[in-house]
Amino acid sequence: MGTRDTIRTAVRHVVPPAGLTRALAVQAMVYAVGSGLFQAGSAVFFTRALGLSATQVGLGLSIAAGVSLLGTVPLGGLTDRYGPQRVWLAGLVLDAALFAAYPFVGGFAGFLAVVVTLAAVDAATGVARQVYSINALPPAERVTAMAYQRSSLNVGFGLGAVISGVVLAVDTMAAYRGMVWFIAAVFLVTALFVRRLPRLPEVARPAEPMSRLAVLRDRPFMAVSLLSGLLTAHQTLYLTVLPLWILSHTDAPKTVIAGLVLLNTILIVLLQVRASRGADNTSGAARASRRGALLIAGFCLVLPLSGVTRGGLTVVVLVAAATLLIVAELIESAGTWGLTATLPPAAQRGAYVGAFRLGTQLQYLIAPAGLTALGVATGGWGWYPTAALFVIIGLAVVPVVAWAERTPRLGEAAPEPAVGAATPVS
Repeated sequence: MGTRDTIRTAVRHVVPPAGLTRALAVQAMVYAVGSGLFQAGSAVFFTRALGLSATQVGLGLSIAAGVSLLGTVPLGGLTDRYGPQRVWLAGLVLDAALFAAYPFVGGFAGFLAVVVTLAAVDAATGVARQVYSINALPPAERVTAMAYQRSSLNVGFGLGAVISGVVLAVDTMAAYRGMVWFIAAVFLVTALFVRRLPRLPEVARPAEPMSRLAVLRDRPFMAVSLLSGLLTAHQTLYLTVLPLWILSHTDAPKTVIAGLVLLNTILIVLLQVRASRGADNTSGAARASRRGALLIAGFCLVLPLSGVTRGGLTVVVLVAAATLLIVAELIESAGTWGLTATLPPAAQRGAYVGAFRLGTQLQYLIAPAGLTALGVATGGWGWYPTAALFVIIGLAVVPVVAWAERTPRLGEAAPEPAVGAATPVS
């Protein structure tokens, strides 16, 4: 009975409950099959099928990233104007059309047009998808539902990666064309899922809505966005910096890198829902972000040990460091969801969620080069100031979130003081 109960509990934390939470998780998994397939096979597709040079691919993707950064806030405002489900659905249909057009792209100019448009569409749909989940669910269920979606996303990414392996093994033009057309079909199927989700009532908008960029003047909120965005550097550390460290400063076999990626996927699928407990309110989300920051600092202190160990002990140290970083990712992600679910006002949620994502976009710009220079290029001593940096962020995030929580959002009236009553969170 004990074993059966353990299995039942494990399943409950992986398989979402019936209803809207499960529907959102299923669409996330379907979408991730296409997204994961392209992430794994895009570099070869661009160079082999489109005939682009590595320099052209890098330049195009960098320009697309800049468009995503600049467009996140104004494009997020589309959600407030037209509704999250409508923007989400339109974005998926546009994604499908753009991927279907990939095989007909001729030269760098055509490639640039497609990747830039995809970046703009993804900036809008990323906000709309998150706002829909927040608006459609009761406050107590929002973070848990996002955790189930992330668990399902990782399952889909894994399936997509497996399919990409088959495509790369076949290595023909027909296989690459079939890959992007299959991805287009996956996005259309996802659009059908989204179309069947419950319609949400219109959110009352203020009589004088603020401009789409006005949210950038909300200093407490933008400070939270910056700190939370910097904490998403766990992604860069795991996928970029850690492999570079293993290759250049340890005697571990290269296959360890693939094993650690697999470990990351498995633990996120199994533990993400458990790790989201307590992050469904603002203060709990802030504490989760702080714990995530301190765990990242712990990773930065443990990893350098693998540079002086040998043989099996090196692998043990790497697994220990990677596990610390995975747990940090699990907890920090829950903290981020809690903050995006509670701090933005309902009437301006699209613009605010878009602004919150700016911190993550900034991390993508500075973290790969900055953390590689500190952690890898220094030979190892740079991990210690890096750890100190994350400790400082962790200590700052709780008081900064408290500052944002007691400050009314733009366009909102300051709450009436009430003795013994908590300030309501929209």
